[in-house]
Amino acid sequence: MTQMPDDPVDYIAVTRDTYTSLGYAEYRWADNSNEPVPFAEPTKPLAESKVVLLASGGVYALGDVGFAHKDDLTFREVPMSTPTNQLRVTHFAYDETSARSDINAVFPIEALRSLEQEGVVGSVASVGLTFMGGIYSQRRLGETLIPALVERVKELEADIALLVPV
Repeated sequence: MTQMPDDPVDYIAVTRDTYTSLGYAEYRWADNSNEPVPFAEPTKPLAESKVVLLASGGVYALGDVGFAHKDDLTFREVPMSTPTNQLRVTHFAYDETSARSDINAVFPIEALRSLEQEGVVGSVASVGLTFMGGIYSQRRLGETLIPALVERVKELEADIALLVPV
């Protein structure tokens, strides 16, 4: 049966097949159900808040280095002033066609710019932080990438982080 563009995608099966094809053991989904969710209530209204964009779609600016395809635990800083035609994507775990045709599908830079201009958000951080989701090692993710992202968000003095997964 042929997959149609609007048909649902069985991402669990796709993820398992992708990781197996890369030589990994069967993918183990994270189970944090016994841990408290570390969300915090905003301390000020959205219209007074600085928002930082964090996206796992493997976005980077033209001239920067793309992401490696196996357990890349790095992130890129994309200046929010970057024209969308200067943004690129590389990722092994999803079909990049839509992202390449409209980067806003995985990195909603134009929507955030509009929200800032309209006064819906107080400001947008000077850079968006992007990384390649689909990192197999949950331990390395928790020890390396997440702390680095948290530190950078703090340095940017963001009040709210908009997380955009793929």
